[in-house]
Amino acid sequence: MASQSGSIIGLAGRYASALYELSDEQKALDQVADDLRGLNAALAESDDLRRMVRSPVTSRTEQQNAMSAIADKAGMHGLTKNFVLVLARNRRLFVLNQMINAFLDLLAEKRGEVTAEVTTARPLDDSALAKITDAIKKTVGAQARVETKVNPDLLGGLVVRLGSRMYDNSLSSKLQRLELARRELVDGNSGSRDFCNPEK
Repeated sequence: MASQSGSIIGLAGRYASALYELSDEQKALDQVADDLRGLNAALAESDDLRRMVRSPVTSRTEQQNAMSAIADKAGMHGLTKNFVLVLARNRRLFVLNQMINAFLDLLAEKRGEVTAEVTTARPLDDSALAKITDAIKKTVGAQARVETKVNPDLLGGLVVRLGSRMYDNSLSSKLQRLELARRELVDGNSGSRDFCNPEK
C-alpha cells in the first residue's frame, strides 16, 4: 500500500512539473492554475465526475470526450485542456486530484506562497473567508492562498491544512475526541474494579 501511494505521488509530481514548465513558458500560470482550481471544485461537488475519472471500466474514448466537453464548457486554456486529455488518453485520470494539488503546491512554492486548504461543513461567505484568510496570514507570516472545500460530515467548525500540518477544529473531531475520552474513562474504571476485586 505504501509503495502504491508513493508511486501515485511520484506520478502526480512528474505530470505537475511538466505542466508547470509549459505554463511558465507560455506565461499562462495563472490561467492554468484557475482552470485546475475550478476542476478540483467540480471533482469535489460531482459524484458522477469522480466516478467517471476513477472508473476502470469507462473507456479511454469516453473519458476523453467527457473531459473535452468539461474543458470547453469551462473555457479552459489550451494547455489545461491538453493536460486533462493526455491524462485520459494515458488512463491517468484516477490521480487527477493529486496532480492538481501537486501543481498548485509547486506554484505556491515558486512564488513563496503558503497554500492553506480550509474545509468547512458549509460554504463560507465572503466575510468569513476574509477573516479566516487574515488569521492564516498572521499565523504563517507569509503570503497565503486559501483553497476552500465543503464537507458536511464535519457538522461544524473547520479543518485547515498547511502543507503537512493539520489543524482540526471541527465538531465531528471534537465529538470523536469526547467519545474516545468516554471509552478510556469507562475502560479505566472497569480496570480499577478488576484490580481491586480480582474475582469480579
